[in-house]
Amino acid sequence: FNWRAEAQEMVKTQIQKRGITDTIVINILKQTPRHEFVPSDIAVHAYSDHPLPIGEGQTISQPYIVALMTELLQLEGQEKVLEVGTGSGYQAAVLAAAADRIFTIEIVKVLADRARETLDRLGYDNVVVRWGDGYQGWPSQAPFDRIIVTAAPEKIPPALVDQLKVGGRMVIPVGSFWQELKVIIKTSETEIEEKSIIPVRFVPMVYPESPLPEYNNN
Repeated sequence: FNWRAEAQEMVKTQIQKRGITDTIVINILKQTPRHEFVPSDIAVHAYSDHPLPIGEGQTISQPYIVALMTELLQLEGQEKVLEVGTGSGYQAAVLAAAADRIFTIEIVKVLADRARETLDRLGYDNVVVRWGDGYQGWPSQAPFDRIIVTAAPEKIPPALVDQLKVGGRMVIPVGSFWQELKVIIKTSETEIEEKSIIPVRFVPMVYPESPLPEYNNN
């Protein structure tokens, strides 16, 4: 199983062919071992052109969507990024190679623990994984230069807008059954600019059935 050849082919046929041109994103996707972030019994499919199940009713996004969302963030290398919805940890690994510090929140504890273990094992030392309610963001680490959300809320969470720096960008799928991938730019403390990019299908954002331990949300 030559994963580097698989990753190269994935980037050529799925990413570049669909118009992704950011060379930083392209190079990172060639070098990130996607198979490490999926269950071992489906690792052979890790570089295929579709989402894959990672357990607990959650998925790892299609490679193209990871590439598109990362490109839309317009990372230059020095940013502090909040990710809502760690899932497998793959998107966090991609972000870790493109930005300075990544703070990522996952509401499903077993996935948070597994992603933390995988990222630690692979040496991603600029990623902090937390089990918590991402809808509330991460107030104690705010403000963020960039925010990326990998599950779909029905509307843009106000707490995330509050925690975005003025001039910062958020990439987020919004909607219930039909969703739009949006870029939100915070133009002032009270105003945002919103752009719709493409229709998408993400798993819905999960909300806690009861409040999570307080330490998870500060």
